[in-house]
Amino acid sequence: MDYRQRLREVREDRDLSQAEVARVLHRSQQGYSHIENGRAELKIDDLKTLCRFYRLSADYLIGLSDDEAAAFRENA
Repeated sequence: MDYRQRLREVREDRDLSQAEVARVLHRSQQGYSHIENGRAELKIDDLKTLCRFYRLSADYLIGLSDDEAAAFRENA
């Protein structure tokens, strides 16, 4: 699965708007929309932030694993 599709799926499963996720990333709604729609790349720092926010592993968020229960370890 493409990571953009996964990001949208996770966001929608949690009943969040693009604007709400954008605030977590300190971006505009349009900036986050560009990530989900393939007009901008997801930065590593943003991926780390989303992993912490959703409490999901990076492997799951970027589509390397389909196991949502995969271990999430927050490193300080």
